[in-house]
Amino acid sequence: MFSTYFYSIAGLLAISLMVFVQNIVAAIAHRKQSRYIPGKVSEELSHDSFVFRSHRTFHNSLENVHQFTLPAILCIFLGASTTLLAILVWCYFFARLAHMALYYLLATEKNPSPRSYFYIVGVLSTFGVFILAITRLFI
Repeated sequence: MFSTYFYSIAGLLAISLMVFVQNIVAAIAHRKQSRYIPGKVSEELSHDSFVFRSHRTFHNSLENVHQFTLPAILCIFLGASTTLLAILVWCYFFARLAHMALYYLLATEKNPSPRSYFYIVGVLSTFGVFILAITRLFI
């Protein structure tokens, strides 16, 4: 069964690895500050600080990744379309990768920022996975 979902599982692994890397980047950036308190980011920091941006990138991923991965895993157990699930998983991965890269590179308070568009692609992918799971469960 799992070999049928190879591409989806590989994508879920890539998503998990990306969040892990974001954690490492945020931890290193945080500890390179001249003054820091472990586990706390200064409230005085904003988008002009890489420490702030790396912290927000990681926490934004933490806030969103379970909403995607849990229904995606359920899709595997429900026997959802392998092709459609793989497309949604990899769309989510590349959207979150672009979101991460833009968050790291662009120091902007502008809203919507360029990263917002990739955030929306991730949200749409998440919505697609929910629809795929729900339709597989009830149809």
